[in-house]
Amino acid sequence: MKKLLITGGAGFIGSHVVRLFVNKYSDYHIYNLDALTYAGNLETLKDVEEAPNYTFVKGDIVDASFIDELFDTHQFDGVVHLAAESHVDRSISDPLAFVRTNVIGTVNLLNSAKRIWADNFDRKRFYHISTDEVYGSLGETGFFLESTSYDPQSPYSASKASSDHFVRAYANTYKLPVVISNCSNNYGPNQFPEKLLPLCIHNIKNNKPLPIYGKGDNIRDWLYVVDHARAIDDIYHKGQAGETYNIGGFNEWKNLDIVELLCDVMDKKLGREVGESRKLITFVKDRAGHDKRYAIDASKIKDELGWEPSLQFEEGLEKTVDWYLSNQEWLDHVTSGDYKNYYKKQYQQ
Repeated sequence: MKKLLITGGAGFIGSHVVRLFVNKYSDYHIYNLDALTYAGNLETLKDVEEAPNYTFVKGDIVDASFIDELFDTHQFDGVVHLAAESHVDRSISDPLAFVRTNVIGTVNLLNSAKRIWADNFDRKRFYHISTDEVYGSLGETGFFLESTSYDPQSPYSASKASSDHFVRAYANTYKLPVVISNCSNNYGPNQFPEKLLPLCIHNIKNNKPLPIYGKGDNIRDWLYVVDHARAIDDIYHKGQAGETYNIGGFNEWKNLDIVELLCDVMDKKLGREVGESRKLITFVKDRAGHDKRYAIDASKIKDELGWEPSLQFEEGLEKTVDWYLSNQEWLDHVTSGDYKNYYKKQYQQ
């Protein structure tokens, strides 16, 4: 049985990747490594925690000795690396936390993989998941390509750009078999409610203000998280070693337009007069260094691997709203902080 390490598997994107791999590949044993910081939520994976091919490991990728011991014990055949600090606002207030996890943590994983595989790289793979924010900001036209020069504009994107460079450097210097992907904004079930859509869903339901940075005219490309997990599966198994793949949803939206659409969808779901929740929109001081527009050209992954998004944004938004409205207990546990006790209750009895 192949042994696959997925880092950050208790996070938003990671949990969907873990679930997909556990359910799809009975010939894999999936090891989910997560430090369970504020955004790690094991309740999200209740449906697979008893699976015979799944093991959760609590630990921090910043701890090099721990990572070495983990690789020595399990002799992983592959790594899907999602563990990261990912919230731009938090990176502005505490850049060093992002350097430690996103840069030093990534290098620790690279070092352990290189040592354990010891130049015998046959059927081994180190897959690093990154972000489109490393490319900086676009004007009104154009798209990010895999060949676009890096121009990170926030401490978060700078830390991810650095980790990308280290992954490529290990491929060049040590011939480590790596692949990298850079994705657009993810949305969907189980997202931590500091992010725009789950925050607004929660606030609309409770008639709280909907904070919008600046004029709300910043543009993002939106990718449904289940489609992203499918793309990660395709890249891990079919991607060419040494290559980078951009993953986008082909869904460009202004932030204000998204929130207005969300208000109308929520009003219908909650039996309110359509347009009522738009009154909750509140414009706040713009984020420092706020990139104007992101947009990904995902032609390469479509042409070479056959992947494309299954949902347009309007359909994905409906699914997302339905999930949050049907999983109030999950959201209550997150907003109250009770989710932090799940590991203790389930794994330390």
